[in-house]
Amino acid sequence: MSKQLIVTADDFGRALPINQAVEEAHRHGVLTAASLMVTGDAADDAVQRARRLPSLGVGLHVTLVDGIPALPPAEIPDLVGPDGRFTDRLVSLGVKIFFDRNTRRQVANELRAQFQRYRATGLPLGHVDAHHHYHLHPTVFDMVLHLAREYGAPAIRVPWEPPATAWGVLQTLFHRRRVRRMRRKINEAGLVTNDRVFGIEGSGGMDRDRWLAILARLPDGISEIYGHPATGRWADRPMPDRYRVEDEFRALIDPAVVDAVHRTGARLTTFATLEAS
Repeated sequence: MSKQLIVTADDFGRALPINQAVEEAHRHGVLTAASLMVTGDAADDAVQRARRLPSLGVGLHVTLVDGIPALPPAEIPDLVGPDGRFTDRLVSLGVKIFFDRNTRRQVANELRAQFQRYRATGLPLGHVDAHHHYHLHPTVFDMVLHLAREYGAPAIRVPWEPPATAWGVLQTLFHRRRVRRMRRKINEAGLVTNDRVFGIEGSGGMDRDRWLAILARLPDGISEIYGHPATGRWADRPMPDRYRVEDEFRALIDPAVVDAVHRTGARLTTFATLEAS
């Protein structure tokens, strides 16, 4: 079995330093894809960059938490706080979505607005994933899958990482049934997905050493490595302090990482290319 590797930057469009990192890492490193926050502060700049990077596989980074909504806050009062931004209380929101019909209606409307805003960019919709992997929520996932089919997305990320730590084992056990359900429904819908992802356990710390450790054990099949690279930090709503965004960017263009990718024998690709083949 051959190895295929998708390398994705999440939060494309959130801030200018992220967009700069995406362009540089795609032109001069191993980055093959980016997931666009259509409501991000630098979304317009991200779209302009993507248009001049036709080989970059761009997808929709669905956002329901810790971000900016596409709809006016008054239309989605159960999803936002007093500042008009999405809540960062992931668990309590998940409970409301599961039990409250009105909250589910607001989620459905907001998701459609984000898909529609992506369509308005004119960019091909190469894949769909979610900020904080929130599509692990079964109700949210069903909505995302329906819209992905409607809007022509060929693929959805399944956020499952082979555990490398005790914490990873616990995470895997907790999400095992959801992940199996996601894969089954994606396959039934005729879409494609990754076999595994790397970047969950190392979130915010996908530096050179972590990259080299992953590549040394890269298995056969379709792997995705994702991160949050940026050329520098920014003042307005930055990443958490523990996120080493500049180290993540440098890893993507590091000659040792580039060489290690080639030595795995993996074909660098995108979700859309998988679908086409």
